[in-house]
Amino acid sequence: MAVGGAPAAADEDRGGLRTALSGLTTRGRSFIAAGVAAAVCAYVLGQSDLLRVGLLLAVLPLVCVAVLFRTRYRVAASRRLSPARVPAGSEARVHLRMDNVSRLPTGLLMLQDRVPYVLGPRPRFVLDRVEAGGRREVSYRVRSDLRGRYPLGPLQLRLTDPFGMCELTRSFSAHDTLTVIPRTERLPPVRLTGEAAGYGDGRQRSLALAGEDDVIPRGYRHGDDLRRVHWRSTARYGELMVRREEQPQRARCTVLLDTRRTAYQGAGPDSAFEWAVSGAASALVHVLERGFSVRLLTDTGSSVPGEGSGGFAGATQESADSAGLMMDTLAVVGHSDGTGLSRPYDVLRGGNEGLLVAFFGSLDEEQAAVAARMRQRSGAAVAFVLNSDAWVHGEAAEHDTRTLRLLRDAGWTALEVGPGAALPELWQQAGQQRGSSDPASWYGGTAATGGGTAATSTGTGTGGRS
Repeated sequence: MAVGGAPAAADEDRGGLRTALSGLTTRGRSFIAAGVAAAVCAYVLGQSDLLRVGLLLAVLPLVCVAVLFRTRYRVAASRRLSPARVPAGSEARVHLRMDNVSRLPTGLLMLQDRVPYVLGPRPRFVLDRVEAGGRREVSYRVRSDLRGRYPLGPLQLRLTDPFGMCELTRSFSAHDTLTVIPRTERLPPVRLTGEAAGYGDGRQRSLALAGEDDVIPRGYRHGDDLRRVHWRSTARYGELMVRREEQPQRARCTVLLDTRRTAYQGAGPDSAFEWAVSGAASALVHVLERGFSVRLLTDTGSSVPGEGSGGFAGATQESADSAGLMMDTLAVVGHSDGTGLSRPYDVLRGGNEGLLVAFFGSLDEEQAAVAARMRQRSGAAVAFVLNSDAWVHGEAAEHDTRTLRLLRDAGWTALEVGPGAALPELWQQAGQQRGSSDPASWYGGTAATGGGTAATSTGTGTGGRS
């Protein structure tokens, strides 16, 4: 994306001569002082030649100020990020372009872009001379291990004259935003037997009845085949209606992220909470690549993208757009002040949610019981429970075993996540355990809800390809 701009008009008139004179360097002020002193001595001593020298010394800095004050409006700048959305720990390149739109060459220019300290040192570039109508391009790299949204800019331009008498600094109005999303890992394919009809691997579709009286019409949309126009309904409703010949059913998946502050300990890129955010991002990308309708749900009860039926991505919404929206949300998600999981439970109990993939922090028995009841409305449920005590102190808590047992008894495929655990191995193990203990699939709204057991997070399995 490219952004550009020129100095704001308000900055051009603000301060007037006082702003211009404030840009005088030590050399320029010294020349003015020497010129005034020479003029006074010439007046006292009656030396006309000394007066000429004094006037020359005093006028030269003022002329430089006037020239810079006029040429500052004739330089344009633009910025381009490549890419504008980057995973944590990866680099992005920022391209800057300066255009001299005046008919005169510029003097010495210094560019300085404002960047947050998290992205690295503030970049500075010196351009010796830009000819009339000329262009200069420079670039620098930024990198952050912390996800978030970081502003870049505004770009500052420092103009100076060839004699070094004056320096003027002006800021451009345009700025950009670099989005650092969580790291994602490529998850292995697992055997997904008995998937629900839809756009997933099953790819079955429910067709409308062929009888004329059983046709379910809908409003005409741009691009619909005119051969599907249903004239009887068009005459009845007074608008163009078409036959809805097939009803695609997209398999659903909900990724639940526990963001409660009380459920996690520690901070930083290697903390348990950051692992959970990265795991949720990896799961979202994985199921979106398989063509399923996905939504991101947090413990606050808010869902993303929030479009379509039940907050899922709409059937006409591109997977890339859905993934981008959810990744942008995960880039800035933080701890919530909530203490329970009642809000996501209220959202999930509204209907059959298909696959439910949850990333929980530490759960007490009360919240584990609430999480266990979430299983009742899902075709299959997989939970990754992070042991915060183990992440911070390296010691497992006693209640974690009881929490996992409670979830498994309710039908969850629950795995404990310890420090440094690899999500692809856990994902493959969960698929293996799900396939061996429960004939129902992970995905699908019609899967059975019978209970199953799962092993702990140690070891890996080999899941079959669907």
